Amino acid sequence: QVQLVESGGGLVQAGGSLRLSCAASGRTFNVRAMGWFRQAPGKERELVAAIFWRVGRTYCADSVKGRFTISRDNAKNTVYLQMNSLKPEDTAVYYCVARSALEGPYDYWGQGTQVTVSS
Repeated sequence: QVQLVESGGGLVQAGGSLRLSCAASGRTFNVRAMGWFRQAPGKERELVAAIFWRVGRTYCADSVKGRFTISRDNAKNTVYLQMNSLKPEDTAVYYCVARSALEGPYDYWGQGTQVTVSS
């Protein structure tokens, strides 16, 4: 099992920045990829960004490309989501995720952290 604990959410004005952190513990040697989903009220869950743990290759959704950056610290088993130029439509609960395979669904989910962007 892998446990994920997020931190860094909060309230910010439009145009501001936040950095989310996600610390992984447990059987982290199994982790092949980590990422961030978000879900806003009444909307479908969206994969915002992902990173392949060993090679560092990243993915960002078009909706956040150029504003959000995902990165990792292997030594700390931690993944970060730097969010700049935030917009009200970025308001959502952000979930850290991890999976033990290179492809397929994410096995592990954090408890979620609220990000609210005021206009």
